[in-house]
Amino acid sequence: MSKMSARQSAIQAITTYNPDSTGFSYRDVKPTELFGCNVFNDKVMRERLPKAVYRSLVKTIRYGETLDPAIADTVAAVMKDWAIEHGATHYTHIFYPLTGQTAEKHDTFLKPDGSGGVIAEFSGSMLIRGEADGSSFPSGGLRSTFEARGYTAWDVTSPAYLQEGPNCIVLCIPTMFLSWTGVVLDKKTPMLRSGQALNHEARRVLDLFNVHTELPVVAYAGLEQEYFLIDNNYTFAREDLLVAGRTLFGARPAKGQEFSDQYFGVIPQRVLSFMMETERYLYKLGVPVSTRHNEVAPGQYEIAPFFEQANVAVDHNHMIMAALRNVAKRHGLKCLLHEKPFNCINGSGKHLNYSVGNAELGSLFDPGDTPHANAKFLVFVCALVRAVHKYGGLLRATVASASNDHRLGANEAPPAIMSIFLGDQLTEVLAAFRSGHLEQAQSGTKKTMMDLGVDTLPNLPRDPGDRNRTSPIAFVGNRFEFRALGSSQSAADSITALNAVMADSLGFAADWLEREIKEGKSFNDALQSFITHVMEEHSAVIFNGDGYSEVWQKEAVRRGLPDLHSAPEAIPVLESPEVMDLYVRLGIMNQAEVKARAEIYLEQYCKTINTEAALTMRIARTKIFPAGLSYLNQLASAAQALRSLNREAETETLDQVNNGLVQLKKHTDELEGIVSSVAGEESFEKRAARCCQEILPAMARVRETADGLEGIIPEDLWSLPTYQEMLFNK
Repeated sequence: MSKMSARQSAIQAITTYNPDSTGFSYRDVKPTELFGCNVFNDKVMRERLPKAVYRSLVKTIRYGETLDPAIADTVAAVMKDWAIEHGATHYTHIFYPLTGQTAEKHDTFLKPDGSGGVIAEFSGSMLIRGEADGSSFPSGGLRSTFEARGYTAWDVTSPAYLQEGPNCIVLCIPTMFLSWTGVVLDKKTPMLRSGQALNHEARRVLDLFNVHTELPVVAYAGLEQEYFLIDNNYTFAREDLLVAGRTLFGARPAKGQEFSDQYFGVIPQRVLSFMMETERYLYKLGVPVSTRHNEVAPGQYEIAPFFEQANVAVDHNHMIMAALRNVAKRHGLKCLLHEKPFNCINGSGKHLNYSVGNAELGSLFDPGDTPHANAKFLVFVCALVRAVHKYGGLLRATVASASNDHRLGANEAPPAIMSIFLGDQLTEVLAAFRSGHLEQAQSGTKKTMMDLGVDTLPNLPRDPGDRNRTSPIAFVGNRFEFRALGSSQSAADSITALNAVMADSLGFAADWLEREIKEGKSFNDALQSFITHVMEEHSAVIFNGDGYSEVWQKEAVRRGLPDLHSAPEAIPVLESPEVMDLYVRLGIMNQAEVKARAEIYLEQYCKTINTEAALTMRIARTKIFPAGLSYLNQLASAAQALRSLNREAETETLDQVNNGLVQLKKHTDELEGIVSSVAGEESFEKRAARCCQEILPAMARVRETADGLEGIIPEDLWSLPTYQEMLFNK
């Protein structure tokens, strides 16, 4: 009996799949009782900590006051006892190095007692600071590889939690990561610093409106996570999916997403079972997931949480990505978080819904019913308009990667040109302020009602503007949606940049208003002057039309907006004088730390392209060429047999296969030569540019030829699972 192929195993697994009868049921445990049960949250701290210690810790978490080191031992002891009661044996300081992934090192609570036994130990110093070997993490030249010491520092603002595995429970403590010399080596530290800058400048503006709040002004984020699911058996026959996370070959299937029958359709039973288990796991971690649905492409789905403080939202998004991957395996599925795992259908993004405010103020991007009368709202909106115009290149750089380049500018993602959508109503209000004729905008600023024409249904309020899915940054009622972020990326860089540019513009607004008032103008006249200035100097970035149109591409260039098509063009913006000045002036990073990030991200780009090129050559030579050669031999043998019977042989297919194999070898050899040549470039900037301009087109030529052969070679000879199978077999 012949061994079952990976393709056959996948199909068998799909057709014989049954839900796990031993799974959980919300009838047994209510989700309200489950939510946050694995989190060292406010409820746990209030119940377990001494009152004085609890109050001191709350001041740090809620009000941003400096942590009192004297309480650390008490907090650590209580945290340890709570974790051990729940079955934990180890703890880890979890952090986000510049790889963009999650990093952790597990240490046990148990220490020898000197008498042949053990004791559980966890001190305040162990909680506040940990030590990790930092030698192998990318540092962009900030330190030598022989210098290994790195420190993790407790982030008090993000709660500790218990990570459950099949046979272990680990206490996870969110931390920052720095070198022994104090150099920032992670993504969390700059994000926290940018939040401090945002709070400082936002308060200056609010003070001018005589609005005071005890709580810090913070950034909020809601991160919509898109992903693909395929049967895990398929990945065993696809080295590209295993290593690169995307398919480097694959012909267009007979059916894709053109029928729009996947979007918001009925969720397949196997997928729904996976989603339910993932959500249950996340509920226990206090992640407020609220939405699940089919996305546009076949095999594509989305999970989205409620809004949270940005720092916690980023931590939770990393938990979501880990949970998606881990739970998928238990259901025989593979979760693909790559931005473009399949070539001919939509890719995946991570829409970042961004707002500024706090629990006392609400969202400062909320216009209320009459945005023309909400001057505070207009100032904050104008601050973002100015920020996007001045620092659009920086925002583009934060979403630049080899994987996201496949998605930006395609029909499932906004273009690489950073613009801002405000909607007609808000644009008219700002234009009226600019012209000094506010009465022109007031008639249309209140919400209208939609008459549904059904007697049993009430009229519904109509939002003042529609959504624009082609805009990189769109106003959506009480927040802005940054749509350019890639599905596999950490949102920390983008949030850091948004906080920084908002802080810069709010500081500019405060300076402007203070100066105008000092010169004798009324507060209203100063506001009019500021809004007019922003609209005159920065309205070029406002665009409410179709971002995909060629007309906009030309118009954007005319307006002077940067059009950075690829990561090698966008990443160097980090080293521009404007960005350097911004980050250094606001105390977010120093010049060396910013420069290091640019070098690291270019290096990661080069390594990604080189890995994919190596896989392309390997698969072409060991999978596709042998399959074509086998079919060529069959065709040649059949033709020879016909000729021996004095019968005419059809050779058109034989010639197609032969020509395809000749072209495949030619293009593969060309790719190998280009890769070798590019490797000789000394700087990552030059190497990245050549990867984009030379290696990627060479890979595309190999793929085009191979995909053409897929349409000719019989299925029993083609060893790679096809798009049709992977996308539609659930």
